[in-house]
Amino acid sequence: MKLLVPIDGSELSLEALDHALHLARQGLKATVVLANVQEPATLYEMITLHDPEALAKLAADAGADMLAPAVAKCTSAGIPYVAEVATGDPVPMLLELREKHRCQGVLMGSHGKGLVRSSWLGSVSQAMLENCPVPVTFIKPREVP
Repeated sequence: MKLLVPIDGSELSLEALDHALHLARQGLKATVVLANVQEPATLYEMITLHDPEALAKLAADAGADMLAPAVAKCTSAGIPYVAEVATGDPVPMLLELREKHRCQGVLMGSHGKGLVRSSWLGSVSQAMLENCPVPVTFIKPREVP
């Protein structure tokens, strides 16, 4: 089984990975697909840098930095994984990565790095729930006493 775990740099995304690793340690034969989606370059970045390859490298490097703690966790746990950075709108890119890697499930945080917590799910989480053709499991933030 392949499980897509979006990693956005938030602690909650790493907690979702911890849950996937726990399932694998409990006997689920799983490969984890670590996914990070970078936003496309801004107009300012395109004008000042003038080099599409350099902009792509910056996005890939930023994504790799965000994935590094997740890669370390998978390596330490001895769980097979694939790590991939994509650039674009998060939901379509996550759905594309899910299809590309033929993931049978998604484990993700209920909220990403956004600051607004006015609903139970963040906007990316809500859109994944509505559009993903496979089961999506959400990890909630821990209760703060």
